[in-house]
Amino acid sequence: MAALAQSIRRSAIGLGLFAVITGGTIAVTQAFTAQRIQEQAARAEAKALFEIIPESTHDNDMLHDTVELPASEHLAQDGPLTVWVARKDGSPTGMIMPVIAPDGYSGNIRLLVGVNLQGTVLGVRVTSHKETPGLGDRIETRKSDWIQSFEGRSLGKPPHSEWNVKKNGGMFDQFTGATITPRAVVKAVQKALIYFRKNHRVILERLGAPAGPGKHKLKPDAIAGETNTLEHS
Repeated sequence: MAALAQSIRRSAIGLGLFAVITGGTIAVTQAFTAQRIQEQAARAEAKALFEIIPESTHDNDMLHDTVELPASEHLAQDGPLTVWVARKDGSPTGMIMPVIAPDGYSGNIRLLVGVNLQGTVLGVRVTSHKETPGLGDRIETRKSDWIQSFEGRSLGKPPHSEWNVKKNGGMFDQFTGATITPRAVVKAVQKALIYFRKNHRVILERLGAPAGPGKHKLKPDAIAGETNTLEHS
């Protein structure tokens, strides 16, 4: 009996050590993997920032020049909105805000939307998504140039009713076999522009834009009534 008890004790100790070693290995692996994922996400984000506002067009360290703006449930953000600011000779020339399209075909689509201080889109890039390969993933620049169709757009250009895919009466192309994905992105970009217009004065103040008559005036083709359309979108 003593021999049996000793054998059981040794087995229990062995299993315990195995569990500790295995658990530790898994924890270390997960931590290392999580760090790598965060680093890759940060690199992808930095690359997208400079695609939207090239380094040649500003002279500040845009990666570390951030400002907090009022929260907005319409942009699917929790808490204040942190934006990156582009400056030239100390004055802000544009900003890039993170936006989430919550109604993608396979879930959230994370975007970066760049605008100048007049409310014109400088560029849009997708930083992460789970859309169907070969269909919805054409929102990526490596798959198509569709995302570049937002450059130069603003509220009223096109009109509110045309901020949609062509299948739904809008002006933006949909993808063959995939309408939900591009429609979600179009609506998210439009909501970002509406947020910018509704918070224009606060944004200028927090970015430190020089005050003065006519400075940083919103595009005249923007339709004021569109700022009230978020709840109907």
